[in-house]
Amino acid sequence: MTKFRNDGGRTPTRRGALTLIGASALLAGLSARPGLAATSDDDEVLTEAKVLRDPDVPVAGNADGDITIVEWSDYNCPYCRKLEPELRQVIQDDGKVRLVMKDWPILGPVSVTAARMALAAKFQDKYNQAHDAMIGVSSRLTEARINELLAGAGVDMDRLKRDLPARAKDIDAILKRNNDQAEAFGFRGTPSFIVGKFRVPGVLSMADFEHAIADARKAKATKSN
Repeated sequence: MTKFRNDGGRTPTRRGALTLIGASALLAGLSARPGLAATSDDDEVLTEAKVLRDPDVPVAGNADGDITIVEWSDYNCPYCRKLEPELRQVIQDDGKVRLVMKDWPILGPVSVTAARMALAAKFQDKYNQAHDAMIGVSSRLTEARINELLAGAGVDMDRLKRDLPARAKDIDAILKRNNDQAEAFGFRGTPSFIVGKFRVPGVLSMADFEHAIADARKAKATKSN
């Protein structure tokens, strides 16, 4: 996991990382940060609508899936890049998972540029192409490389350059919401996830994701019974 705060250098195991969020956590933030009481700010940030159903945040997988995975990622995060193919394979194989893709650019100015350009591409229905192009490279991004990748992915760069300033307020608001939620959940770096009602700060394998999804379904079934 790419970190931006000191967490003692510990890499969480699956069972250690899968923290079950309390029944009202997404509605009131009550157990999003273990050991900390919820604040009024958390009440506003960690609503189910904002975390799971933000209409401005891109969604992949099955839009009507029974389990939602929310991913916070940075295009310059090597762990996000390594994880992406496995996560997408799990989602494809399962067929009933909805993926909410939250850009969280915490690794410097180029990461912010990449996230803003990906979100600007959304206004021409090219977010997924922009995302896949940038997350699929192995080297650190530069602004010139971002432009090259997006143009190669079929993004209309002239329109993108118009949408960036024209939609700046909307784009910056999305990034702020994503950041506020990540901080409220206590995430320390990228990638970080919510899987159903589980908080998953760290890198998981395909098998770990499959287990997390199964655990989320069990928790959902238990709650409905």
